[in-house]
Amino acid sequence: MKNLLATEIYKLLKQSKTYYALGAIFLIELLVLIGAYYQGATIIDILLSNLKDSFFFEGNLLNGNLLIYLILNTLWFHLPLILMIIISGMLTTEYKDNTIQTVMLQPVEKWKFILSKYIVAIFFTLLVVLLTAISSFILSYALFGKGDLIVYLGNLNFYKASDAQYRLQLAFIAGMGSMVFFSVASLTIAILFKEATKTWIIAALFLIVTNLLLKFEVANVFYNEWFFPKLNNSWQYFFYEEIPWEIIYHNTLVLGLYTIAFLVAGVLIFNKRDIG
Repeated sequence: MKNLLATEIYKLLKQSKTYYALGAIFLIELLVLIGAYYQGATIIDILLSNLKDSFFFEGNLLNGNLLIYLILNTLWFHLPLILMIIISGMLTTEYKDNTIQTVMLQPVEKWKFILSKYIVAIFFTLLVVLLTAISSFILSYALFGKGDLIVYLGNLNFYKASDAQYRLQLAFIAGMGSMVFFSVASLTIAILFKEATKTWIIAALFLIVTNLLLKFEVANVFYNEWFFPKLNNSWQYFFYEEIPWEIIYHNTLVLGLYTIAFLVAGVLIFNKRDIG
């Protein structure tokens, strides 16, 4: 198993699209920061011109904490999409190049082979989210400094700089679970469809539909509390005045179970399917 993991890590690091993906994420961050640098101050002044006379803010309204929050919102569709393309490519590339048939001729158990891909995919996803968080904090604070965070979630919430930083860090940690879910789901989709283009289309459709269902309001307990699209927004709860820890714990646990279900299903399907 160690050799399989080492091989999968090597293949992931060797392929150029891995670095294109990391570059794309970094570029999105830069575009958000550049846009805020040239237009953000004007927008903030227009939106909060009346509130400035009633509230005291520590530092500038347009600050690093606000930019990190904007990056979070911007990346929460682009990041899983990029990850799903890279992760699914770990398998579709092998089908395309027929290297998977060569591997299966070796004394390698199929379930160990595919499980090693899932494990590497999970750790790669966690690493990407961590790097995204670190770069967001460093760049945002370097360019805009620290200050109070203003968030609109039904109403305006204000957080001191230290509290804002704490909440943003927790949001990235909570988001890791959501990103891992989409990465695991994309690898399972790759097992089902094999071909790269089909897999990317289905994976993108899966992400889009999930995000659409997240926004639907239905008066149903199962839909709101147990259906996986409604569990992918836990990071936003950290920006409520009182953090609803019970909801966050519940969503994280249930989404983790969905992730395991996708993983187990993928391993079973791959193990029973003929490689050809």
